[in-house]
Amino acid sequence: MTAEHLSTVRILPDTSADIEDLPYELVERKGIGHPDTMCDAIAERASRRYSEYCQKQFGRVAHHWFDKVMLFGGEADIDYGRGDLTKPYTILFAGKGAYTFGDQPIPLRELLFEAAAEVLSEVTTGFDPKRHLTVQCEIVDHQGAGRGHSRYRPQVLDDLIEIGDPRLVSNDCNLLHGYAPLSRLEQLVLGVEQYINGAEFKGSNPDTGWDVKVFGSRFGEDFKLIVNMPFLAAQISSLEHYFARKLQCEEHIGAFSERLLGTRPKLLVNPTDRNGRPYLTALGSVADTGDVGVVGRGNRINGLITPMRSMSIEAPAGKNPLDHTGKLYGVLARDLADEIHRETGLPVETHVFTSKEAPLGAPDEVIVRVLGWEPDAEEEARLREIVERSLADVSGITTQLVSTGIVMW
Repeated sequence: MTAEHLSTVRILPDTSADIEDLPYELVERKGIGHPDTMCDAIAERASRRYSEYCQKQFGRVAHHWFDKVMLFGGEADIDYGRGDLTKPYTILFAGKGAYTFGDQPIPLRELLFEAAAEVLSEVTTGFDPKRHLTVQCEIVDHQGAGRGHSRYRPQVLDDLIEIGDPRLVSNDCNLLHGYAPLSRLEQLVLGVEQYINGAEFKGSNPDTGWDVKVFGSRFGEDFKLIVNMPFLAAQISSLEHYFARKLQCEEHIGAFSERLLGTRPKLLVNPTDRNGRPYLTALGSVADTGDVGVVGRGNRINGLITPMRSMSIEAPAGKNPLDHTGKLYGVLARDLADEIHRETGLPVETHVFTSKEAPLGAPDEVIVRVLGWEPDAEEEARLREIVERSLADVSGITTQLVSTGIVMW
């Protein structure tokens, strides 16, 4: 933090209604096999693979933007007892990145293919990258006007910025938000999707697909879930078999929901089959039949879509982890809310605003709102200390992102 640019930190009492006290609540989650979520995961995996390669080879991370990923779905031959992908998925990467460091090539295209292949193999059943994947690379290394050094055509080590370098500044103007804790409905929606796509459920129900979308609503104390969950066509022999298997899975999902929530929500699984057509896929995703996915159209950084909460519109997946504050401060806002909630035991909202070129450790404003908090000088000092400690360690978020990425799925 510099004397020229200091953060304004405000700790405020929040007098608005708790989310649990609202008469109505809506939550959504797009599961790991949804085309939009696939794009988020691929973009983030590509950034990690590229960053790890640069760290290993050069000791620093080359600047890059892999956050413009699109998935064009394939084509499938599907019928009872049969499900084959006849036309591959196409993954389009657009953005900016370095192809070389001095005279040393960076295998960018190979790293992008590996990232896409890894993710798609993890979130489908029977995916073979050699047959089922094509990658179109539109990453450019053009240099921006007025740049003092070559970001995308680095020649010497000083053209690459080290993690934690005090010269790092915000790449953009950004507004980020976080909150804690999750409401009961949010925990339910998140937990149900993770359960369906988790090892236990998939081990018992290997004929289920991965493109799981969960919608939750709460009216007072009445909870409702709508779950879209495909089945693998090759493992379903008839319409009667499909409905029998759906009923068995519905019972598993209902029992899990009851354990998690303490009461069984009203549950509707696969409303699309009310027209008499089963929800069948080849590999477990609607991407099998041509659906398109795009980065940033799905879950926010906490893995949920929560229209009744403060939500950032930033699409962090695939963004440069060194200085893009739309990514870094999204993690910061989320983690700050979690830590301050643990400290106070009260619901917390965090809001971070930064202008372009502000030092990474000094966003323009950090606002913390604590629901039901009675202002107290001693506790306010502790909360400010938490904020300041977090701002002083933004480079720790970069290190975390390079090693583990963002988890929104």
